[in-house]
Amino acid sequence: MTAPPEVVARVAALRAELIEHNRRYYELDEPTIADAEYDALVRELQALEGEHPELLTPDSPSQRVSGFAPTLFAPVRHAEPMMSLDNVFDVADLLTWGERNERRLGDAAVHYVCELKIDGLAISIRYEGGRLVQAATRGDGRTGEDVTGNVRTIGVIPKRLAAGAPEVLEVRGEIYMSATAFAELNRHQGEAGLRLFANPRNAAAGSLRQKDPGVTASRELAMWCYQLGQVEGGPDFTTHWQTLEFLGDLGFPVNPEIRTFDELSRVHEFAEHWQEHRHDLDYEIDGAVVKIDELAQRDQLGSTSRAPRWAIAVKFPPEERTTKLRNISISVGRTGRVTPFAELEPVFVGGVTVGMATLHNEDQVAQKDVRPGDTVIVRRAGDVIPEVVGPVLAERPKGLRKWTFPTICPCPVKSTLVRAEGEAQHRCVHPACPFQRAGAIIHFASRGAMDIEGLGEQRVYLFADLGLLGDIGDIYSIDGDRLRGLEGFGDTSVDNLLAAIEVSKERPLANVLVGLNIRHLGPAGAEALTGAFGNLDKIIAAPEQALAAVEGVGPVIAASVRAWFDDPAHLAVVDKLRAAGVNFDAPADQVVLEPTLAGKSVVVTGTLDGYSREAAEAAIKARGGKSPGSVSKRTTAVVVGAEPGASKVTKAEELGIPILDEPAFERLLATGEL
Repeated sequence: MTAPPEVVARVAALRAELIEHNRRYYELDEPTIADAEYDALVRELQALEGEHPELLTPDSPSQRVSGFAPTLFAPVRHAEPMMSLDNVFDVADLLTWGERNERRLGDAAVHYVCELKIDGLAISIRYEGGRLVQAATRGDGRTGEDVTGNVRTIGVIPKRLAAGAPEVLEVRGEIYMSATAFAELNRHQGEAGLRLFANPRNAAAGSLRQKDPGVTASRELAMWCYQLGQVEGGPDFTTHWQTLEFLGDLGFPVNPEIRTFDELSRVHEFAEHWQEHRHDLDYEIDGAVVKIDELAQRDQLGSTSRAPRWAIAVKFPPEERTTKLRNISISVGRTGRVTPFAELEPVFVGGVTVGMATLHNEDQVAQKDVRPGDTVIVRRAGDVIPEVVGPVLAERPKGLRKWTFPTICPCPVKSTLVRAEGEAQHRCVHPACPFQRAGAIIHFASRGAMDIEGLGEQRVYLFADLGLLGDIGDIYSIDGDRLRGLEGFGDTSVDNLLAAIEVSKERPLANVLVGLNIRHLGPAGAEALTGAFGNLDKIIAAPEQALAAVEGVGPVIAASVRAWFDDPAHLAVVDKLRAAGVNFDAPADQVVLEPTLAGKSVVVTGTLDGYSREAAEAAIKARGGKSPGSVSKRTTAVVVGAEPGASKVTKAEELGIPILDEPAFERLLATGEL
């Protein structure tokens, strides 16, 4: 059967496109599409070749290891090929893979080793007589690039092995850049006015392929080992797990999250767990790798031309995609802060369809150099707000102009936007700006402040347009009878809203302070002021020095609080709240918070019974402590609840940092003692 001409043409086009993408990804370290889009092209080619086997050729990208032969560094021929892995994207395909292999293996029991799929650069390191003699990239699977000098600069990789090591030992793994190192690298890039890296994988690849090893050394690269290659004069192994233990005993970094299972259902649970907890790690992963443990069974199953049958990669849903940047606009927040955002051609990423993404501020737009009309990389990780990572420069149309930050606020007042010296944000400072007024009311009614159910964004904008709301004080004088005359506002809806407004009057004083929308004052500072003064009028009357003396407040927050209450317009709003009966007092039994954690850094991971994550961090900060998101040598203690981030616990154990349960955390808050 002869394939239709349109299929022949599509297969040829897909092969050419994939070859070019391989070149850009592996040789240039400048991919023009996200991994998910590349995978989709491969699947389409495989499907067409499956339907029309007469089109299948040995040199098709579907039949070859992804990669490119070296051009920048000296070539290295691998003693054993470095193969790719086939991918699955759901549990059904994983079960199909497993069941197919189990049928081929007959009645023999099958055990699986599950590893994290590190998003980095595959590497092969060769030792002879216990000395590191060569390191090579994967390249096209058979021939890679000699990067020995650069790999020698990576601290976690042994340069010499202990006595008794095999005469020849080839170790394979993944070179990666941690999220912490990546953030620091991009900070330095930004300060130097250089282009930011799009993601840790590209940064690691570019850092490893530097002509100057000194540059590589400065980039804080790391490695996880996951496989043995050629071995001469070593022990006999029967399982993959034994080889990993052997590598660990020799001093190689082996990922601590690797697990073994006897059932495919447990394998799937492992993949699902890490899909949910991938951001607990300080390095990027894009899936899980499943390998059959018994080496004899691996030999029995063999390989295809590009991938072993005994291993599979379970790919996670994409968190990066490429799309077109239609325009860059600005929004005005409740404090007058002006934020640029990207208007995108809608793209499905991170589990949702994204049409807008943040660009943070003027400096970020300049550093990323994204321009309307660009093809851009969009990232949405977990519940994080989507952001534009950077442009795909190879796709940029000629003559595309740089975007410049507007000088006029889009509000009806058309005031001038101001960027204060030393700040990254522009602001609209005109008090009549309706964007600020509406934003302040929305914030006051939000869950983190007064939690007024039924008073969301749409209703705030509607009520403001109708003249029912001019500031937050007007919430408590909304005319219910007038609402009943509006379309969509029945008696039940109006009664529920009025009841929610009434209930909000009893919210704690700290919530009222948060709701006032005072710049720099968050929940922890509000709790600290509430505990120190006990009453809003006392806070209003307090000198700036007295405010700054409160632990957890400091001079910046104190100056902002003092300036807010010195504004007569703000005091008029406070008087409206007072007249409405809003609570201005702290509970009678509230204890003034002592600075028990002054100078201490406490990391919280997992779920605590008595605290939300935010409440635990606020409790630490209210007592003068810090609550960073990662563990370091400066960490005082790590509080561990249910389902903690494994990497944080492991790091704490490695550094000898005390690990506390919830009762010990309570004692620490009260006394400051471990």
